[in-house]
Amino acid sequence: MSTYSYRRKPQVNKGTAPDEHPRQPPARPIQPTVKDRSWLSTDHCAEPVLALLGGLGWPIVDTPEANVHCASPDGRLYVGWLPEDPGAWQRGIVWRIQVRPADADAWTQEFGIHTPSEAVAAFLAALIATPNR
Repeated sequence: MSTYSYRRKPQVNKGTAPDEHPRQPPARPIQPTVKDRSWLSTDHCAEPVLALLGGLGWPIVDTPEANVHCASPDGRLYVGWLPEDPGAWQRGIVWRIQVRPADADAWTQEFGIHTPSEAVAAFLAALIATPNR
């Protein structure tokens, strides 16, 4: 007779639903190469923001002074690109975003002249993507 005894291996995911994963692989940070980070420096161009808002069908109005104003269809979100606004330059900003919630106090976010437009576009995309918050 053999002295070897078979022991059943315990089930690791006992009690876990088939669509649940008890062990998630560790999250790995995104590591773009240096050449992929060219957007981290600004070129003082409003195109990424204007492309986003224009793609959403928002009306875009430019002034003779080269400032650009845009508002959401419901009028609760305003975006201004103000490269020639003396008041904005005195405060060191070029982007002004004003939000007028229906049931809360209005608030403003401003971005300086060295903030890349891609970062402003990402901020707006996140803001627009969560309309109920």
